[in-house]
Amino acid sequence: MSVTSKEAERTELHKTIWRIANDLRGSVDGWDFKTYVLGTLFYRFISENLTAYLDEAERLAGNEGFDYRRLPNADAEFGREETVKEKGFYILPGDLFANVREKARHDENLNETLSRVFKNIEGSAVGANSEDDIKGLFDDLDVNSSKLGPTVAKRNEKLVKLLDAIGDLPLGGTFRENNNDLFGDAYEYLMQMYASAAGKSGGEYYTPQEVAELLARITVVGKTEVNKVYDPACGSGSMLLKYEKVLGHGKVRQGYFGQEVNLTTYNLCRINMFLHDIPYEKFDVAHGDTLIDPAHWDDEPFEAIVSNPPYSIKWDGDANPLLINDPRYAPAGVLAPKSKADLAFTMHILSWLAVNGTAAIVEFPGVLYRGGAEQKIRKYLVDNNFVDAVIQLPPDLFFGTTIATCVIVLKKSKSDNRILFIDGSALFSRQGNKNKLTTEHQQTILDAFAHREDVPHFATLVDHAVIADNGYNIAVSSYVEAEDTRVAVDITELNAEIARIVENQSKLRAQIDAIVADLEGAN
Repeated sequence: MSVTSKEAERTELHKTIWRIANDLRGSVDGWDFKTYVLGTLFYRFISENLTAYLDEAERLAGNEGFDYRRLPNADAEFGREETVKEKGFYILPGDLFANVREKARHDENLNETLSRVFKNIEGSAVGANSEDDIKGLFDDLDVNSSKLGPTVAKRNEKLVKLLDAIGDLPLGGTFRENNNDLFGDAYEYLMQMYASAAGKSGGEYYTPQEVAELLARITVVGKTEVNKVYDPACGSGSMLLKYEKVLGHGKVRQGYFGQEVNLTTYNLCRINMFLHDIPYEKFDVAHGDTLIDPAHWDDEPFEAIVSNPPYSIKWDGDANPLLINDPRYAPAGVLAPKSKADLAFTMHILSWLAVNGTAAIVEFPGVLYRGGAEQKIRKYLVDNNFVDAVIQLPPDLFFGTTIATCVIVLKKSKSDNRILFIDGSALFSRQGNKNKLTTEHQQTILDAFAHREDVPHFATLVDHAVIADNGYNIAVSSYVEAEDTRVAVDITELNAEIARIVENQSKLRAQIDAIVADLEGAN
């Protein structure tokens, strides 16, 4: 199949998914209903994933006609322990998506069946190394919620439609044929659509794909693999998973790490990892407040860090006397303001960054120039040569805000003591109601970042001394001169044109006066 045909197929799949999602939800708010669609898609995925794995294992062992889906539950128990070690979970044949769907229309207790199935799946990991990765994955998929309908019968009717719709999605002829790509793609597409429809609330957990890809590429310039990657405010995990596309599967040697404070989004992130075929032992996503109670304290520093932290949120700051002595924040000698936690995330990221690593962080523009404690933190970052580049992004890229954000790139082992400023504010294409960074726009920024040379009106290298003299203001507009787009004017020609206009105006007035005089004479 050609690339064009594949793209057309994918586009058609996207349209089908979104139509189904909207048709199914009925009176349920789309933002609330996303957990049902995404959760059911995940249920289908892990069922088919496990079935394909077990069928293949038996085929290699010489049992060509083995079909796990049709195996009695009692006969399937023999493989539970070994499978949980390998896959992280277990699903008995009777609990597989396809088998539950097959009987759903005639199951008067479908809600109870699904509730039991989800508990069994999570329960299969209890006591195993994968327990924390599986626990709570179905918590948001409440099959007994009144949002689905006022009665059990109505709820079950909705659940049958949901199972049928997700089951009918053309996600490959066999599980091995689609190579998981379409499941991951469908999930990403749905999250993007829900985030777009939800506006500001959606923007809190989802970063546009092209921005996530740009940041991932920035952190691995010149590298073909890294030890591990990290995002301290990982949302649904889309930024972390961009390394799968940028480096390729298996090129993040030790895995994907992150932390997320929102429970629902934390669950979405873990589901997203599974759907992109990341084994449970290759990701470690924690639930909690990164700034106050960070996970991964004892881990080896990270070679690549990407993040789009929440903009200017409140945090404890100096109201918590323990934080000023926190080894992440103490080096700057001051804490980020209680009303603006942006640079607290930046200091945390710097602390977690490996000596040979690169971090790319989306920042609110005020972070670059505001005074007070933020200026002191910037002084620390600049004076210690941690700021490698500052990149101005176009406006209106993100869901829920039209503000033009920026990217701060941090390194601990720079080759010079200058900061590269790149003005990418004009690099966008208007698509629908948002701006987009095309592949060409991304490459333009990446080339400037990699070459690290002055480009008139686009990129410039600035010595630390100049930045210090400018009060540690690191706004791109302070250093990259905007191109003068005004058209040059010939003053002599302009004056001649004005004279011609005045002369014509005088002639026209004389003609009007003559006409008026003739009219008065006629009266």
